[in-house]
Amino acid sequence: MEMPQSAEPSGIQQNEQLDESRKIRRLQLMISMVMSVISQDPDLTVEEAAEMAANARRTALAMFPDKELAYDILYKPRLQRLMNERFRLQ
Repeated sequence: MEMPQSAEPSGIQQNEQLDESRKIRRLQLMISMVMSVISQDPDLTVEEAAEMAANARRTALAMFPDKELAYDILYKPRLQRLMNERFRLQ
C-alpha cells in the first residue's frame, strides 16, 4: 500500500514562494515610488520621468527575467497614463 504524498510543500518550495513574494512586494513598492515621484515632483522633466520609467522596467525584468509580457500588461500602461496626464503628452 502506498503512502499518500503530503499536500504541504517542501521547505525548498516554501522558501522559493517566500522569495517570490518578497520580490513581488519589492517590485510593487518600487513602481509605487516611481509613480509618486513622477506625479508629485514639480521640477521633474519629461526626460527624467521617461528615464525613471525605463529604469523601473529594467529593474523589474532583472528581478523577473521571463515576465516581460506581464510587466507590459500591468505596469507599462499605468506609467504611460501617468506620464500622459502629468506632461500632457499624446
